[in-house]
Amino acid sequence: MSEMRLIVAGAGGRMGRALMRAISETKGAVVTGALEAPGSEWIGHDAGTLAGLPPSGVQVSADLWSLSAKADGILDFTVPRATIANVAIAAQRGLVHVIGTTGLSASDNAIIKSVTKQAVVVQAGNMSLGVNLLAALVKRVARSLDPSFDIEIVEMHHKAKIDAPSGTALMLGEAAAAGRDIALHDHSARGRDGLTGARREGDIGFAALRGGTVTGDHTVIFAGPYERIELSHKAEDRMIFAHGALKAAMWAQDKPPGHYSMADVLGLSDF
Repeated sequence: MSEMRLIVAGAGGRMGRALMRAISETKGAVVTGALEAPGSEWIGHDAGTLAGLPPSGVQVSADLWSLSAKADGILDFTVPRATIANVAIAAQRGLVHVIGTTGLSASDNAIIKSVTKQAVVVQAGNMSLGVNLLAALVKRVARSLDPSFDIEIVEMHHKAKIDAPSGTALMLGEAAAAGRDIALHDHSARGRDGLTGARREGDIGFAALRGGTVTGDHTVIFAGPYERIELSHKAEDRMIFAHGALKAAMWAQDKPPGHYSMADVLGLSDF
């Protein structure tokens, strides 16, 4: 099989540069385009040089339509408005669209899902292989324990992160809710402050911590009568997300149109 030709969206950002490095380390994948927002200071720069690699000959551009003419997929860890702008073009061009963007609204996700009858989208709040295994374990534990075990999700990220709870925390919350066969939006407790009253049975609580340069720590706590189970994952480098996204893109290359998750990529959907 020929190399998978990939566009890196947000090529000038931290994740974009990590994706460039991951592609350079991965057999069977090649960078064919680097995308940035119109007006970005990185437009016209060599994408390889930006990532601390030898020059790649790929210049950063704001024109996805032109870039996508000779591509098979796009790796998209940007911001919601950029991802939504990319969705239609990626679908029209028949690109595999790997979406790791967080902070997406319900309407954003509806737009993404609207193209999956004709396009392949792999979307996850976290592309780490370890986190997705954690989500599968959370779902199984939540299914096994009765509601006397309260579920709390604690996450910490670097001080520059702009959304809370993190996409990963929400993904873990969805896994717990699926295990309990409940809807997360009906059983979600966030931002406790002041006289909140007693904890409502069945809620899934979230706490978001921000500071320093933390890549991403997540712990799911099952607190029951006289005992507590804690499942944790600590990310040490954003390269784990980049390599996971690459694995997803290459897995999806021959898949029919649809909306896939990392659980599908890892064969964990029925775990």
